[in-house]
Parts: sequence; structure tokens; C-alpha cells
Amino acid sequence: MKSDLFASENLVQPSAAPGMTLQNAKSVKYTVNGEMLARQGSMVAFRGNLQFERKGQGIGGMLKRAVTGEGLPLMSVRGQGEAWFAHQAANCFIVELESGDALTINGRNVLCFDPSLSYEIRMVKGAGMTGGGLFNSLFTGTGKLAVICEGNPIIIPVTARAPVYVDTDAVVGWSASLETGLHRSQSIGSMIRGGSGEAVQLKLSGEGFVIVRPSEVTEAPAAH
Repeated sequence: MKSDLFASENLVQPSAAPGMTLQNAKSVKYTVNGEMLARQGSMVAFRGNLQFERKGQGIGGMLKRAVTGEGLPLMSVRGQGEAWFAHQAANCFIVELESGDALTINGRNVLCFDPSLSYEIRMVKGAGMTGGGLFNSLFTGTGKLAVICEGNPIIIPVTARAPVYVDTDAVVGWSASLETGLHRSQSIGSMIRGGSGEAVQLKLSGEGFVIVRPSEVTEAPAAH
């Protein structure tokens, strides 16, 4: 059988070592030897002896209400084998965190990560329920994190002299050392919102970077 479908770049190659690698621009391959963590529902294929288990998320010992849509519903994958992860054909990127690194990522942009990384769900400072209750995931430690982004990400440097203002629906993540707050602008709202009320952006200040997706489209909430 002959087809471009079977081109070498589409064929799975043997794993050289445990851990995650990019299968292609839209998916991540994880060679499991023990345990790893992934977004619930993101596994598209696997082989080997693997077990999948839903993992709870907590804020101060309580489950965060899913009403904000900013949570991080996880599953643990245990055993020995290979698994492939993807989400709605979004672009995939692998971030390698080293000791002392700290990255804040929106829960909707997390695909999978090494168990050696520590994570906790936090409400974004300065952006309480008036900003829709922004909850993001703080990752620290040493290991790899797979991040997804609809379209090609925009990486904007943030400096003390030049804070950056981002749409709360478009932000993917930022350096955890940055300070956050809400910024309201009637003038911007009049220009890009058709004059219908205030526009609210997330203000990031300090030294670091912010990751933005080229889309404000949000996922529709699951039906109840």
C-alpha cells in the first residue's frame, strides 16, 4: 500500500529513553516508565501496560468549582508503555524547567507533564472574581511540561519600564515572578468591543515574559 500518509515523518519511531518528546507539531509522545500526569481526555493512543486514573485537583483542600473553566482536570498514567497526547489539533510545545524556574500556565493550555514537577492551582493576584475568577497553575521543580496553544504563540518580553496588558481570554502563561493586576480601559473597549462596556486586561509588570495565543475564542462549557 502506497501513500504520502505513510511518509517517514508520520511513522512512530522507537523510544530512545523514558519521558516526553514531540511526535509532531500537534501531539506529544510520552514513554512511561512509572508515572506521569496528563490533561483528562487528552490521550489519543497508547500501547503497553498502562493504567489511567482520574486525579483530583484542590485549592486549600477543596475542589475548585469548574464554573470558571480555568481548572486543571488531570489523570495519572502508570505502568510501562507509550502514550500519545493531543487536544483539538492545537500546537504542542515542550518546556523544560530547571531548578529555580517557575512558570504560570492557564489550565486550558496544559497537556501533560513529568511527575517530578510540582504544581498548584492559584487565583491570579489582583484578578479576583471581578476578572472572572482567574485561576492558573503554577509549575516549579525540575522536569518537562507540554503546553498547547491554538495557533502560533506570541512571546512578549516584560520589563519594569514596559508592562504588558493582555486579554484574559488570550493569555497562555507568564513568568511566575511577574506581578499581576487588572487594568480597565473604556477607550480600548470602545474601539475593540463596539463601545459595549469596559474592556478588562490582565496587567503584567516586572521582568520576564508573557505567552499569548492569537485567539480570544474560548471553549464552550460542558453541558450539565
